[in-house]
Amino acid sequence: MAVGFRFRDFVPEDQPEKGFESLFKLFMQLVTITSGDVGEALSWLNELDKQYGLTDDNYGMGNFIDDLKKKGYIDDNEQEKGEFKITPKTEQGIRKSALEEIFGKLKKSSTGNHRTPHTGQGDEQSTDLREFRFGDSLESIQMSESIRNAQLNHGMEGGEFMLTEGDLEVRENEHKSQTSTVLMIDISHSMILYGEDRITPAKKVAMALAELVKQKYPKDFLDVIVFGNDAWQIEVKDLPYLQVGPYHTNTVAGLELAMDLLRKRKTPNKQIFMITDGKPTCLKEGNGYYKNAFGLDRKVVNKTLNLAAAARRVKIPITTFMITSDPFLQKFVEEFTEVNQGKAYYSGLKGLGHLVFEDYKKNRRKTL
Repeated sequence: MAVGFRFRDFVPEDQPEKGFESLFKLFMQLVTITSGDVGEALSWLNELDKQYGLTDDNYGMGNFIDDLKKKGYIDDNEQEKGEFKITPKTEQGIRKSALEEIFGKLKKSSTGNHRTPHTGQGDEQSTDLREFRFGDSLESIQMSESIRNAQLNHGMEGGEFMLTEGDLEVRENEHKSQTSTVLMIDISHSMILYGEDRITPAKKVAMALAELVKQKYPKDFLDVIVFGNDAWQIEVKDLPYLQVGPYHTNTVAGLELAMDLLRKRKTPNKQIFMITDGKPTCLKEGNGYYKNAFGLDRKVVNKTLNLAAAARRVKIPITTFMITSDPFLQKFVEEFTEVNQGKAYYSGLKGLGHLVFEDYKKNRRKTL
């Protein structure tokens, strides 16, 4: 009997889902990329619908827009007919979506996992397990995991069960300490240059971190500032609308504002996280600006390094997340980090969320 082949139409298994929920997930992503511009986000969603068939005759884009209004995600602007604005409910939804996107992956993956020994007797349980050590309380021993280890390590020869100290596992406890963090986001023009959108991932990390602090560490303080030619503080609710401007990079102004904010916080742990892709190129002088985007300007660099040293003296470590791989810029960051005795990560946009989250969790376990 000859072996033959039967041909039929290929039907992909992962057909796009239709309905409000699937469209809403895409809408939340697009409205973040468009900095809160609902009209532009819906236009992009309409184009995606034409290309990938996201809707059908039973549920179209018009139905989706009506549902967005009914569910309170967008509002008609009475003064500007035909325009929509996102609501506070959507702003919170975007933060939660960012948290699930970044923190959900973090819980499933070990990427960027920086362990720390700074744990101890406390009343806030961690999800981390470790081997039993002398001095650990009996209450901290996890019996299910310890018995499983004993069975794996010794078996049940002769019907006897053996449990040794090496089989015991305990659950870590974290100190309940307050942490004050200032997150600095670079909004200079280079954050959208060279065909790469760097500001959207930075916004997502900021929104996810803000939502994590609100949900899991409500006693912590998180301030967000942006820096271009100048630096200013923004509210968490303003993050979805954040845009890159035609700015240079005034890192000095950002650090000065961050340190001013931290001086007002009466917490044992204080830190600065800085997300940037470029070198400092600007200073404020009187009513004008001193700018030099060509190479590393000695005047700008020296003032930046002086602030790094000043932060070290008042025990404020600075963690720099450098989202570029330029060796020339990395050399400056290395010098900046050495002066501050902080840390630096040279990360692509894909791993940025993992690094920020693990470093935040690690630092809040100790007194800096």
